[in-house]
Amino acid sequence: MKEPRRDAVNALNEAFQEAARLFTLAAQEQRLHADLETVATQTVHVLKSGGTLFACGNGGSASQATHVTGELVGSFFDRTRLPLRAVPLGFDPSSVTAIANDFSYQIIFSRQLQALGKRGDILWAFSTSGNSPNVLAAMETAKNIGITTVLFSNHDGGRAHVMADYFLYTPESSTPRIQELHLLYSHVLCEIIELHCS
Repeated sequence: MKEPRRDAVNALNEAFQEAARLFTLAAQEQRLHADLETVATQTVHVLKSGGTLFACGNGGSASQATHVTGELVGSFFDRTRLPLRAVPLGFDPSSVTAIANDFSYQIIFSRQLQALGKRGDILWAFSTSGNSPNVLAAMETAKNIGITTVLFSNHDGGRAHVMADYFLYTPESSTPRIQELHLLYSHVLCEIIELHCS
């Protein structure tokens, strides 16, 4: 693990340089471009068919999940369109604490998905490691129900990679850079989805 950078100016410069390098690498990945387009198309199909987009993640990835669903329920650019069916899993404290206390923290997302999800929905799972037990459990539950799964993760996707219908990867990097690229991917997807759902 890298030592914390103590000089603020150097830390800022290094962060900008690293982010610029990784964003450039991602921009050159043609497979990633194709996968983003496919995920957008699949999500539009789900939403237009009356299905729901679910999203989940832990820590910073939880913020990504609630951010992207907020953009779709609210608006990204188009304030004249109708709200889209998008639900972040894990943001009801009563349900989460009850599930974690009575069962296991590992099933906080999957239990909610069992209650709310149906065949034909779609799940966007954010995990910088691809190995979060509760994200893996949610993806397994999604598969059992017949919900399409999209994984946002690092360069290899961890154990979740093999469970995902679609895998949106990042060049190898630190957790902050991975999350920044996930935010870019989410914004690109929101823009395309909104364009086709307006």
